[in-house]
Amino acid sequence: MSIESHIIMDEQAIRRALTRIAHEILERNKGIEGLVLAGIKTRGVYLAKRLAERLESIEGSAIPWGELDVTSYRDDNTETVRGAKQATFPVSIQGKKVILFDDVLYTGRTIRAAMDAIMDCGRPESIQLAVLADRGHRELPIRADYIGKNVPTSRTEEIEVLLQEHDGSDLVRILHNREGN
Repeated sequence: MSIESHIIMDEQAIRRALTRIAHEILERNKGIEGLVLAGIKTRGVYLAKRLAERLESIEGSAIPWGELDVTSYRDDNTETVRGAKQATFPVSIQGKKVILFDDVLYTGRTIRAAMDAIMDCGRPESIQLAVLADRGHRELPIRADYIGKNVPTSRTEEIEVLLQEHDGSDLVRILHNREGN
């Protein structure tokens, strides 16, 4: 079996998508007052940081942001002892509008875990979701409020996000498995 890939977003497309998402967030929330960004580890953290920088350059003031590790909240993590879940966040989310950021939205299970972790940190006014790529195939009733690119996929395909901070380059590609003879 061989794997073929097709680039669906390059560095420039990712930059444009983040700028568009920043403007959509500002429009929907009438500015950054009361907003907090939460990047889901790993690549969601880098995307949240980039988004925070764009929002600051547009609005002229910084927006609080941090990283969220949802590993112990995932329903497929059999290692976690019940009651051992403990999320921490670097800023208070109490009464704030939290914008979760992840790289790819697929089944919705990571986002559900992230919402559980957020609720353990406090009671936000609301939770909104931003993703760089939405590939469909939900298993839970979760949808993104802000989407960089909708990418219809089959279940045998994968979306791979590479970011400069973690992978050395910026691109989003779709991976296709090909049966070889």
